[in-house]
Amino acid sequence: MFRVILTMVLATALITSYPKIKYKQAPGDHQSSPVLVNTCLITKNVRRLIQFYSNILQLPAKITGSDYAEFATGVGIVAIFSANAQEKYIPRSAVPAVNKSVILEFRVEHVDKEYIRLGPWVKTWIKPPTTQPWGTRSIYFRDPDGNLINFYEVLKP
Repeated sequence: MFRVILTMVLATALITSYPKIKYKQAPGDHQSSPVLVNTCLITKNVRRLIQFYSNILQLPAKITGSDYAEFATGVGIVAIFSANAQEKYIPRSAVPAVNKSVILEFRVEHVDKEYIRLGPWVKTWIKPPTTQPWGTRSIYFRDPDGNLINFYEVLKP
């Protein structure tokens, strides 16, 4: 019974927390295209990731129970979900802390200032402030689970 109630509460929280998005349609297209609104990180340590992302994003987490939290970043949501809960709801669907193929990218105003500000929280730097050939300045680092993050600014021409 508790699992059923928890599942209903989580589902309601997830559905009602999504922003209301108007889907764009191509001329003559009768179906709407999918819109990415949420990226969910599966972790064995929800509290640790909540603390990390609260610090680096300078946002409070919207916490739902002990298994789920989200950060509304303005464009989309970064969610954190417990590996144990994921295993209950969708068995064998995710393995925490092994991602080596996705980058979470956040646009910031001043990469060099962010590099200094992030010092107390980031333990694994991948690339210090670097101007990229495509016109951005970036820093790359990993969260405590090893997920790759890029903070970048668009340079003025």
